[in-house]
Amino acid sequence: MRLLVTVPALAGALAIGAPPASATSTPAQIAASKAIGVTYLKSLQAADGSYAGSGLSNEWAFSAFAAAGTAAVDVTPGGDATKNARTVYRNLLATPGWPSASPRVTDYERGVLNAYAAGIDPARVSESRNLIADVYGFWQSAEPGYFGPSATYNGTVFAGLALGGARTQSGAQRVPQALLDSVVTRIRANQHDDGGWDYQKAEGDPARLAAPSDIDMTGASMAALCASGVPNTDPDVVQARTFLKNKLDAASGAFNAMFGQNTNSNGWAVSGLHACGINPQTGDFLTTKTPVDFLIAQQFKPGGGFRYLPADTAPSAYASIDALRAVAGGGFTAAPPTPTTAGAPRWVGADSFTAGTATEVALSVDDGAGGLKVCSVPFTPTGATTTLGDVLAAAGAAALPAGCVTGVTPSAGSGPITSLNGKANSGSSTWKVSVDGAAHAGAAREKVVNVGDTIALRWGV
Repeated sequence: MRLLVTVPALAGALAIGAPPASATSTPAQIAASKAIGVTYLKSLQAADGSYAGSGLSNEWAFSAFAAAGTAAVDVTPGGDATKNARTVYRNLLATPGWPSASPRVTDYERGVLNAYAAGIDPARVSESRNLIADVYGFWQSAEPGYFGPSATYNGTVFAGLALGGARTQSGAQRVPQALLDSVVTRIRANQHDDGGWDYQKAEGDPARLAAPSDIDMTGASMAALCASGVPNTDPDVVQARTFLKNKLDAASGAFNAMFGQNTNSNGWAVSGLHACGINPQTGDFLTTKTPVDFLIAQQFKPGGGFRYLPADTAPSAYASIDALRAVAGGGFTAAPPTPTTAGAPRWVGADSFTAGTATEVALSVDDGAGGLKVCSVPFTPTGATTTLGDVLAAAGAAALPAGCVTGVTPSAGSGPITSLNGKANSGSSTWKVSVDGAAHAGAAREKVVNVGDTIALRWGV
């Protein structure tokens, strides 16, 4: 609910005269901040070319670089192109032991967002690493729309950011809208009474829904809604915007976050606004100081790094990443810029399976009546490509989560799929298939499936 100006406050404003002047950071100020911010992030690169590490990983730098117009392949230690940041990161993601022995869905979602920004197709990191399929493997069949344990709500938020934001190399939506809609339903159900969100599950819990929201997860959640196709005029996005407006300190441009005014919270909020196409320097956010003003004021000059807290005397790598991404106008990921390195492609990714090398693909099955199954399908290909029939057979044997495919007719050979999971074709309503967001067409067992294909089966006209 918006706060009303009290009569004494209004009288005071009239006695003084005009209200305090509002200001915005100019394009020149933003460009200067971006330039030195990029220089600082480049200084974080290790001698071996790496950014990724433990804890609050510096690999988030790739999303900030992309937003600021710098291609990861152009970031090199001492000019050594063999150790460029993109190649080193891709090699890390392709390592069989990455991310850990006990991975969480957010590990893979972080990988999707940053691989995409670095110009690595997240579904085709290597012949064996498909980050989209890795995320699909955490679908919660008992609570459709959640990814990872529902008690940790941020796994579902970052599923929306990753699956909605990481588009194909041609810019198409990679995953089916029905999947994104299921995520949107869960995000809406977790929106608190004050219009924001925090990292805990609130759905179905009146006490949690009534609890105060935090700035960071509100920024991420509204970005996930918009990345999943929700317009910024949607009532839930408007409520989130109003929540942030009511948390804004006009004098500094900072949001009053749970742990005080800080760069990371402002960065996440501004990135959420950007992701929804809301200018953080106009309308509700055009006050004495804007959220972007606060971020730029946190930057050391000429060093380029950003403080975490206003009183800090040294830059924070993580705060600098969040701040640069937001100042540069980015959401939580961005399409990779065109490299300046001669001969370097904008995108890299595997172009075929390797026979005998275990891999996985992402599969969804929509029965056309509200029943949606989502899974990762592990299998070992026998050639450079495989077929839809072989993928469905593998899904029936060992999908994660299980139960994605329970039966297929015909079960062998070639020809149209006439029944799947007990639902048969009926007149013009038949099983159809789409790959990487392309138009659906009749599903046939012999359809060729390539490395990294995101497969969506749907029953209907």
